[in-house]
Formats: sequence, structure tokens, C-alpha cells
Amino acid sequence: MLELKNLSFSVESDGIKKEILHNLSLTIPDGKFVVITGPNGSGKSTLARLIMGIEKPSSGQIFFDGQDITALGVTERAKLGVSFAFQQPVRFKGIRVIDLLRLASGKQLGISEACDFLSEVGLCARDYIDREINSSLSGGELKRIEIATLLARQTRLSVFDEPEAGIDLWSFQNLIRIFENMRREIKDSSIVIISHQERILQIADEIILLSDGTIKQTGSVDEVLPQLIGTTAAVDACERLK
Repeated sequence: MLELKNLSFSVESDGIKKEILHNLSLTIPDGKFVVITGPNGSGKSTLARLIMGIEKPSSGQIFFDGQDITALGVTERAKLGVSFAFQQPVRFKGIRVIDLLRLASGKQLGISEACDFLSEVGLCARDYIDREINSSLSGGELKRIEIATLLARQTRLSVFDEPEAGIDLWSFQNLIRIFENMRREIKDSSIVIISHQERILQIADEIILLSDGTIKQTGSVDEVLPQLIGTTAAVDACERLK
């Protein structure tokens, strides 16, 4: 379970302090598929980076499974079972897909096991297992390989920052299918997705609406999604679906 208590985050530029998140508190139980949405500049991606430890809060605390992880860095949080998927997955010249999956799992995966993870994200294993993580892969391929590494890690909490960014419609449709499968199969783990996309919002167990660095609404799809109609968040979502 992830708990954020009175979390605030500020940045300073030219002597001027700007608060990105203000006194934010929320709880994400185990076994939940949660989507965080809101207008551009509302603090969504900052919140994701705080959860992973890429950024440190100005004040407040972060607890994971009852442990205070506020002061822990990315590596320590990863060891506890927290994973992060970037908007633009990192490319690793000279590293093959099989190497990345082995690093993620923490063991010497056999070819068959590695292929199983690739198959789960809709990739033909024989075509990808020995490919390098470089510019020869499309954005959609990189996204799916990144998700395969998260599956290989068997993480307790997976955080995706706008996974739909930079991929084509075909890849997006496959991404939705993967998330639907992940939602059905999660038990003791949780998934948090930062997204504007209505298709992703529709499969959430819970939607959290951020605006101006604070939580404006939390609830089920039936409770929250209708309320987004006519708001900036809804307009952004519709624009991104065009």
C-alpha cells in the first residue's frame, strides 16, 4: 500500500518560489488500478516522480507498505518493489532485450522465460529477444519492452507516466489491451498511471483528479469521469484522442 501524507513540492527560479503540489494526501491500496488525471501543469508527472524518488518533497511523507520511504532514493525504492515507466523509455545502445529482461528479473532468465514476458506484451519473441534497445525500435515497441521488464521484475507498485505519449494508434490499442490484462491479474500489487486518455480512464478502479497541485476529486469511473465533461481535463483528454 502506498500512502502520501501532506506532500508538498516547490521549485525556485530567479528567486521566485513556485509550489507545484500543496499538502497532498492519498492512499493507494494493494490490488488497485489507479489513474491520475488533470489539466496540464496540475502536478501529475511531478507526483509520479516523487513516488519513485526521482524528486524529493519539500515537505510531507511517503509510506510504502508501512515503511517511511521519503528519504530513500530510486535504487532503494526499486529494491522494495517500486517501478517507474517514463514517458519516453530510455534507449540502451549495446544492450539486448534479453539482457534488459535479465537485469530486471534479477536472475539469469532462460530464453523461454524471457520470451514469455515478451509474449505477454504482444511481441513476437524470436523477432525481439536479441534486438538492441536502440533507435531501431519504435516508440510503441520500446513501451511494450519497458512493460515487459516491469512484468519480469514482478513489482509491488508500477507507476506509468503518460504511457500513451509518442506512440501511434495501433501501438496505443495494444497498450490498452496490455493494461486491461494487467488490471485483471493484479492481486497484491498496484498500478498507477498518469494519463489524459479516456480509454485508460475507463478501465481504472479509481480516478484521482488533480488541479493546481491539489486533489480535487477521487472516486470510481462512474463517479468521476462524468464530472470531467466540460472541464479542462476533459478537453485535454478529447484533444489527445483525435
